[in-house]
Amino acid sequence: MEARRRDLAVRTGTVSLLEWIPAEPAGPDILLLHGGGLDSAEPSWGETGLALAAAGHRVFAPDHPGFGRSIPWAQPITQERLVAHVGDLVDALGLDRPVVGGLSLGGGMTLGHLLARPGATRAALLLGAYGTMSRLVGGPFGLPLHALTWLVVRSGALPGITRRYARDAASVERSLRPLVRDPARRTPELVDAVLAEARGPAPESFGQWQADQVLPTRLRTDYSPRLAELDLPVLVVHGDRDTGVPVARARAAAQTLPDARLVVVSDAGHWVQRDRPDAVHAAMIDFLAGLD
Repeated sequence: MEARRRDLAVRTGTVSLLEWIPAEPAGPDILLLHGGGLDSAEPSWGETGLALAAAGHRVFAPDHPGFGRSIPWAQPITQERLVAHVGDLVDALGLDRPVVGGLSLGGGMTLGHLLARPGATRAALLLGAYGTMSRLVGGPFGLPLHALTWLVVRSGALPGITRRYARDAASVERSLRPLVRDPARRTPELVDAVLAEARGPAPESFGQWQADQVLPTRLRTDYSPRLAELDLPVLVVHGDRDTGVPVARARAAAQTLPDARLVVVSDAGHWVQRDRPDAVHAAMIDFLAGLD
């Protein structure tokens, strides 16, 4: 089954959307939200959408504004606006209590949406989710490293640095190694997709969000104190070699969430569904099959 791409009008403009619609849908609809950096719907969810549609689900995966084929917003991207955007997507698609899931930035958007619209979501999928820690880096050097990142973000140099790191296929492949640990999964197609993002507006779009979120000594958004409010089934999937969000944060989140299932994927990095799609898709399909 091939994905269909179409434009979707939402309150703030138009976004580009991938969708997988099985001939005989069964089970809840699924909205998947990609990560930040140089990500978009296709590299994150191309394989996942196909696998979940084969299991009978209608699956929708938008490019965030300023990523992929979606045009940037006129206003700067903030966490608050992205969370509201998730609600706009649900409304525009006419989804009734869908499953909402996200990777990294998309995971943080998912958490924000769940808290903003309690009871409106059937279940959630969190992969390397943002919003579960107070600083970018833990440990004894966490504060100075966080402060250094804040200075870089504040300087406005981050989009240019990102483009220099993604200047050619070889440099992109090297930058992907901590995210996708399996060399066979760092495919030429994935490298090309990341290169395409680096040449578009994504670095500036992600830089706007980072300017909103990275404060001098902490992150603006940490949903950890409110996770106990989320009374719905949540699947937490995390790579045990994730260097972006430590697996300890996923374990802590799963212990706090009232109805969570934690799956730690061995020898997998932050882009866990790209690194180990076999394990991630099996966990998702099993979790979804068990929903009432």
